[in-house]
Amino acid sequence: MRLLKTAFHPDISPDDITETSPLTVLQRQAARAIVVRGEQILLLYTEYYDDYSLPGGGVEKSEDITVGLVRELQEETGARGVCNIKPFARYVEYRPWYKTDADILHMISDCFVCDIDEQLGDTALEAYEISNGMKPKWVNIYQAIAHNESVMASSTKKGLSIERETYLLKVITRELLA
Repeated sequence: MRLLKTAFHPDISPDDITETSPLTVLQRQAARAIVVRGEQILLLYTEYYDDYSLPGGGVEKSEDITVGLVRELQEETGARGVCNIKPFARYVEYRPWYKTDADILHMISDCFVCDIDEQLGDTALEAYEISNGMKPKWVNIYQAIAHNESVMASSTKKGLSIERETYLLKVITRELLA
């Protein structure tokens, strides 16, 4: 999969991830879905952070990445009939980890273009996703980018993933909507 970008959170430097660093790095593999219809894209809107993101999430160690992609897409959006899965690109990031098992999260997000059935079914969101007000929405991709950029410029509670998501949405517009 082609690498689009490697991003470092402002509190993390490349020196923090060397063999000699005392910091512990936790690697996590994620799969993210790109479902577009014209200028409409299926995204997750999270009320708490007031942002849009691609559906997807962590893939289990023993799970095939495309199986994880389909599972996450179904759980978060209720998508049915997921098909025509094609690799798009990878986004790698290093950011602080909030749990005690590691200091730094090394997130590898593999993004895939796919198609789904017209109608969405029921979601199977996790408790924290429900409490954060996460909902699947078809949105104009340019409006989603503008919205996320506004949140990045003005919000004090923005999530750590909004920069990744906005970057990916811009690449999608250049490469898939052009």
